[in-house]
Parts: sequence; structure tokens; C-alpha cells
Amino acid sequence: MYRKQVRVVSATAVALTVVLAGCGTGDGTNEAEGPVTIEWWSWDEAKYTEPVVAKFNATHDDIKLKVVKQADNLGTAANLRNVVASGKNVPCLVKNFGEVAGLAGEGLLSDITDSLEPYTKKGIFIDAAIPAVQAGGKYYAVPTGFQPSFMMINRKVYDQYGVQAPKTWDDVISAGKEFKKHGVYVMNLAGEDPSTLVNLVQQAGGSWYKTEGDKWKVDFLSPESLKAGDIIQQLVDNNLVANQTYTDRPALISYFDSGKMVSLATQTWQLANYELNYKKSLGDWEPIDLPQFSDATHFVTPAHNANGGLLVPKGCAHPKEATEAGVWLNTSKAAIDASYQKDTKQYTWPGAIPDPSPWVDSAVPDKLFGTHKAKARDVILKAFKSGKDQWVVGPNYTGVFAELQDQWAKITAKKITVRQALEHMQKFTVADLKSKNVNVEG
Repeated sequence: MYRKQVRVVSATAVALTVVLAGCGTGDGTNEAEGPVTIEWWSWDEAKYTEPVVAKFNATHDDIKLKVVKQADNLGTAANLRNVVASGKNVPCLVKNFGEVAGLAGEGLLSDITDSLEPYTKKGIFIDAAIPAVQAGGKYYAVPTGFQPSFMMINRKVYDQYGVQAPKTWDDVISAGKEFKKHGVYVMNLAGEDPSTLVNLVQQAGGSWYKTEGDKWKVDFLSPESLKAGDIIQQLVDNNLVANQTYTDRPALISYFDSGKMVSLATQTWQLANYELNYKKSLGDWEPIDLPQFSDATHFVTPAHNANGGLLVPKGCAHPKEATEAGVWLNTSKAAIDASYQKDTKQYTWPGAIPDPSPWVDSAVPDKLFGTHKAKARDVILKAFKSGKDQWVVGPNYTGVFAELQDQWAKITAKKITVRQALEHMQKFTVADLKSKNVNVEG
């Protein structure tokens, strides 16, 4: 989650690097006779990639896909940096392991704007999936999209104590105060994971970074950021949230299953795991719309996906064909249908296209929501179609996120307030950028 190694230079140099990043060793032409072979690096299990590749190769004569299995995301990152530096045996599609803007700034990616724009102009991608693959107004990856964000509540416990399902974040706080009387927490905020704060800032329409010409503007104290921080502060101050760590996953799931914590902000990819591991509360949960800010004028869910693109590396000999293959993998009905897994009865979530409705039902497990299962379809589709991504990642975000994690641990432990943490992050981020000779205001 936002963890990557980013080489930081001045804002002007970053912009120049991004522009030049697409100047790889190949020119996108196929000098040899026969089909072009596109090497695709992924750490996904073969059962997910092989059926899709087989379908592509059976339906395409001029381009063929070949998957090269990687160990994991960290190994992929190291391997790609090595091959791009050498200029030899560079793959043409790579599963994303970091923010596209940072990877483009490192000079790791090809500019595929000319190849991808004809597809984006046709509207085959949902708008919210596009920002994640852009840097400096150029495209460096094929959108893979995002997972819809919604909430699931333990309806049995909500009903037991006569608490209404929350529609706003203020409602969540009110529900938490009622549950507190019965020794129940309304949510969980792990001490090592500030993603709830990040997501709330995004939902409020904010971003900690913006660009203005060749200058970076940093604002951790914007109205949107303070609005998000106020929700967190009330949850913490009133002792309404648990602090179960994510590092012990079995213990975490067991705690969620216990009925002692009753509201989970979640996404479709997590549902199967809950169904598999819940014992006590299986069937007690209900999907509901993600709570909104009380003054919201329209329904919004955060849609930024740090890994939301299929990368086309610098040095790829066939970027045009790689783009074509990547678009097919992420938008075609044939590719989505080929991803079906008989054991789980699920498809890979089609998070890049405007209308995933034909595949929504498969994302909902049979038993998790019990009698509330029928509600899941509308909740998921509403969440997906309401996704917005205005989040901008700055050139030093790796170090900034690590610092934010330290501050977040202090917030959840009540050692500092959210406001104090945001003030610290403002000073830290600006000072860090200045130390790297980046043109910054804030």
C-alpha cells in the first residue's frame, strides 16, 4: 500500500524525466515476420493468468502473450529496475507494484499516450480508472481500475441494541457511542494503517499534493483534510474504535467474527476471505452504502488505486502491441469471462470498465450476507459508479507515508491529536522536498 522506492529530483527534472521515460530502446515496430510476443510479468497464480492468456492467444494472430511468473511484488520491482537499467530482455507488460507517477519519474516506464488515447476517447474505461495511469498529462500504463468501496455491518448486533445503520460519518460516531454502552466497538482502526484517514480525505475531495506549473503545493491542513481528521478524532476521543493489528491476520478475522466490532469499510476482493473464515457471524452481515460526510452534496466513494495500471516499461520493443493486449485484458468480455474460477465461482473484478454489472453477482459470496445478500448488487454498483479519483501522489510520498504511519500510531494511542499529526506532516513534507531541491510551496 503506497510502499515503493522513488528516486526524487527537482520538480522540473521529474517532469522532464516523465516526458522522456517513454523513449525506450524499441520503436514499437515488428521487424521480424510472424506475430509479436508480449512478455507479461505477474506474480498472480497461474490459475488466474493462464486461462486468460490462452483465450487471447487463441483469438489473436498478430500478437501473442507469454506470462513470466514473478515471486512477488517486491521481486518484480527489483527485477524490472535491473532489466530497464540493462536495456535487455525488457518485458512489455508488468503487474503494477507502485504509483505510476513515481515509477514514471524514475524513468522506468514508456509513454504510451499515442497508443492508449484512442481507447480512452472511445469511453471504454470508467473515468475514475484513468488518473492512476497518468503523470504529467501522459499515459504510462493501461488502466486496471479499482475496487468499489462500501460498508458491511453486523446487522444482528445492530438490531440487538436497536442501532440504525449509519448513512453519514456522524451517524457512525453516534452508533459508536450507543455500542460503547454494551462493550462493542463500531469500527477498527489498526495502529499501523492510516488508510482510513487517507480514504476520508479522498472522499471529502482533498489531496495533500497538487502541482502548479513546475511547483509542488503541499496542504495537509486543507478544509477537506481537517474534515476527515475531525471524524477520526471523534472516534478516537470517545473510545469508539478497536485497534486490532493487521499483522496477525487470523487473529484479526477472528476478532471481526466475534461480534465485538460491528462495522467494516470494505471492498469486493475481501468478501470471499470473510466468507471462508467467519464462523460465528456468517450470515449476520449486511452490505450498506459507504457513509458520507453530513454536508456532502452528492454520493462519493474513493477510487484511487495505487496499483491501478498494467505497466508498459521503458525499453519495451512493442509498446503499441503491449497497449492493445493490455486493453483487451482489462476491458474485453472474453478476458473477463476467461478469468472465471470454478472453485470460488468468481471472476477477476472488472474494475476498469464503465459497467461491471454482468459480473457483480459472482463477487458476492453465498453465505456472508445471509438474507441480505440480494442488497449487495445495488450497493456494489452504486459504490463503483460513484468512485472519484482526484488524489495526487507527490515525489516524496514513500517517505511521507512512512512518517504518516508513525504519526497515525500516536493518534490511535492518544499521544497526539489528528490536527497535531497533520501539522507535523505539513512541515515534514515541505522540509523533505526542499532538502531534495524540489520547488515546493506550503
